[in-house]
Amino acid sequence: MVSSLAINSDAVASDRSPSDEHLLPEIASYERQLSCQIWSLDGRLVARSSGAPSDSLGNETDGFSDQQVGGETWRVYAISDPAKGIRVLVGDRLGLRERLISDLIKGLLWPTLLIFPLLGLLIWTVLGQGLRPLHLMAIDLRNRSVDDMSPVETSQAPPELAPLANSLNGLFSKVESARRHERDITAFAAHELRTPLAGLKTQAQVAIATQDPEARGRALRLIVISVDRTSRLVRQLLAIARIDAQDDFQRTDNVNLGEILDEIISADPLSDSANLVLSPALYETGFATNRELLTVALRNLHENSIQHIKNNGTVTWDAVRVGSSITISVDDDGPGIPDSELALVTSRFFRGRHKSPYGSGLGLSIVQLAADKLGGTLALKNRSDGNGLRAALSFPHKQLITKQT
Repeated sequence: MVSSLAINSDAVASDRSPSDEHLLPEIASYERQLSCQIWSLDGRLVARSSGAPSDSLGNETDGFSDQQVGGETWRVYAISDPAKGIRVLVGDRLGLRERLISDLIKGLLWPTLLIFPLLGLLIWTVLGQGLRPLHLMAIDLRNRSVDDMSPVETSQAPPELAPLANSLNGLFSKVESARRHERDITAFAAHELRTPLAGLKTQAQVAIATQDPEARGRALRLIVISVDRTSRLVRQLLAIARIDAQDDFQRTDNVNLGEILDEIISADPLSDSANLVLSPALYETGFATNRELLTVALRNLHENSIQHIKNNGTVTWDAVRVGSSITISVDDDGPGIPDSELALVTSRFFRGRHKSPYGSGLGLSIVQLAADKLGGTLALKNRSDGNGLRAALSFPHKQLITKQT
């Protein structure tokens, strides 16, 4: 800029002497920072700004350079114009620049020291107000009793806490449902156990008191029936508790359907009262599945069928591959299930109209629970000939393995 002013000015002459030089116009905002000199190429000082030293700021080279002038270090930029015979130098004292930076830092330091506490107080206040609903929620949860599963109040919660509150309420709902379910099972189990235990006591008293051998034998037979019913109920309750409490049934074994059914039939004393028919396909069908759960499901299907058939009735087991799944079916010739009760028989402790003296209303609910854990489905349907029920367990094809011989 200074070079262009000097070049376009008629005031610059080759014969001007330093004694009659005049000061160049300068911009006020650069007055303290920059000093300007115009030298002729023959070494005469043509003009300089106020505050600029009389000694030359630069050497003979153009561009940036650091120079010592009057004991101070200057940062100088030089540019020459041979056509006009002048050389322009613009310099800045580094000490002044450093003092300017120091003054700037000091000027900003005190406001910063004042702003930081205020800013910290403001952040603390804002965070305190923002987290107050969470703090109140924590106090509410800490002061609750063990049995209090009421929902967390969300009307005053900010939108950011709404997902947390909704998730907590969902968890409380699940826990309350589980607790209610446990209470129902306990109540039903106590009721179901009370009946056979009372019968046991009554029949035992009859057997002790009577002198009639026939009456004593009848009482003892009823005691056996009550013991069997109680044992089965306890076993079913333990099975439900085990399946409900255990989520990890990922362990799989290669099992054979025919072998599992042989074990179940040999362990059930009531199996001798039925005509059992097992299809050869059962012994040729293998599974990669959880053996424990599959055994529980098949045992309860077997016991349910045995208890509802007529005297010397027939129970038929079969396995059929249908499309991409394998279906295990059991048919009995009992009374079946009324259509109005088909959707209810998998509910726990539901016994229906055609209840047996050995049943407790848990068998089909255990089968349904085990099927769900195994990724299968349970289908109940009255036989088309109107004589008995068909129960079918279906499993996806991914669980079917190569047929065994």
